[in-house]
Amino acid sequence: MPKIDAKTTRRWTRRPLLAAADGYSFVELIVVAAIIMIIASVAMPLARVTAQRQREVELRQALREMRTAIDKYKDAADNQQIASLEMKVGSEGYPADLETLVDGVAAANDATGRKLKFLRRIPIDPMTKNTEWALRSYQDDPDSTHWGGQNVFDVRTTFDGTALDGTKYRDW
Repeated sequence: MPKIDAKTTRRWTRRPLLAAADGYSFVELIVVAAIIMIIASVAMPLARVTAQRQREVELRQALREMRTAIDKYKDAADNQQIASLEMKVGSEGYPADLETLVDGVAAANDATGRKLKFLRRIPIDPMTKNTEWALRSYQDDPDSTHWGGQNVFDVRTTFDGTALDGTKYRDW
């Protein structure tokens, strides 16, 4: 029989303690996974709401930018700063389309060919991810769903969803 000394006894008594501390138990892994799942289930809806709120902010900014450009065009037309050849008959001083705001119009009494531009580009609708907007002309009914085509009096999104505050995007 082998001789048992103090060194061998210490090695045998430490071995079970080291084996238990080598890794995590299955129960510990399940508890950690459950905690991570709970945190993720709270974070996902919050992330969705944050993303929707950001798109709503972008939509409001795009609408404000285009409506401001339409108003500036109307002011320039009323102050006769736009050449009369650029104005469409029956337009009531509003632009014919959104591209007119981007392309610009000739300034009145200016032989240099200078153009008055009101938009750098047509903004992208953050809800539909394109540059197609629902337009309304001055001659259209306020609750009209189709553009009459005479001019651009107002603009709105074509997206038919509901905002976080409960209003319809098309009513913005």
